[in-house]
Amino acid sequence: MFNHKKICLLSCLLLTNAFLLFFAGCSSSPQGAVDLYVDAVMHREMNENEKAIEKLNSAVAKNERFSLAYSLLGEIYQEMQQYEKSASSYEQATVLNPWSFQNYFSLGRVYQIMKKFALAIKAYTRACELNPEHLGAHINTAKCYIELKDYDSALSVVEQAKRIDPGAGEVQQLLGDIYESKSDYNQAIRSYKRAMELDSNNADIMLSLAVAYVKTARFENAKELLTSATQIQSNNSKAWRYLGYSQLKLDKLPESINSYNRAVEINDKDWEAYRGLGVAYMMRALNERDNVLKVRAVQHWRKSLDINPEQPRNERLRNLIKMYSRR
Repeated sequence: MFNHKKICLLSCLLLTNAFLLFFAGCSSSPQGAVDLYVDAVMHREMNENEKAIEKLNSAVAKNERFSLAYSLLGEIYQEMQQYEKSASSYEQATVLNPWSFQNYFSLGRVYQIMKKFALAIKAYTRACELNPEHLGAHINTAKCYIELKDYDSALSVVEQAKRIDPGAGEVQQLLGDIYESKSDYNQAIRSYKRAMELDSNNADIMLSLAVAYVKTARFENAKELLTSATQIQSNNSKAWRYLGYSQLKLDKLPESINSYNRAVEINDKDWEAYRGLGVAYMMRALNERDNVLKVRAVQHWRKSLDINPEQPRNERLRNLIKMYSRR
């Protein structure tokens, strides 16, 4: 027997049958394109995605202009993380129905996941044209521009998003990200502060603001924020690494070592944390004239280079390793 939810679903499908026929066309076959689509929706409802895909492929084989079938294929493939197939399905859906905001938005999202940011921008831009008041489409467009380092275009889109919802914390955070990427740290700090006023317990915003403080040498402010961020997100290795760096700059070496150690416990591929950990150990070794700590510092520097041999200032690090390894 069908439960109440499935009965409602069947009723909805029957009521929209005429609508589907408009897109799919009629079929004299008992199992026409619309019937196959209805079957696919039922399989989707029961989490039988493979069967749903089979029905949808049969539907578009019967009627290659069935845009709703392509949309649903895109949705299912996206859920299954088969992004190439998802993008191809959504692309076909947009060709057949160029007035569907959802198809363009979903296509942009899939391309964004695939890191094909130029294609994502193209899809999101069309989505914004179809629905100029959709905040998410504007925000995602700006994020893609940031990934492409086109900060002026990103800023233009974020300004449009700000007009849609001036109180959206994510808009202010994006403004901060753009200004930070352009090395305008004071503007970034102002934007991140406004974002925190709107979302005071957001650890991601705390981290972004703290990084801007670090880059303007306001290490005490950074330390306070990062301490709060690590309390909210205890497994955020980046927050622990920046906390370690801030403590290092404040000459709090034992605390710095603890924070850096926590960062590498969470992410043992964090070459920056290993490098910073080596610096903290070496500074403490020199202060305390402790050769054991020197050895430990060199070990962490070697680990950093093992993970990323082409890191910035790698020759300087290699020279330090040689110098302290001989002592």
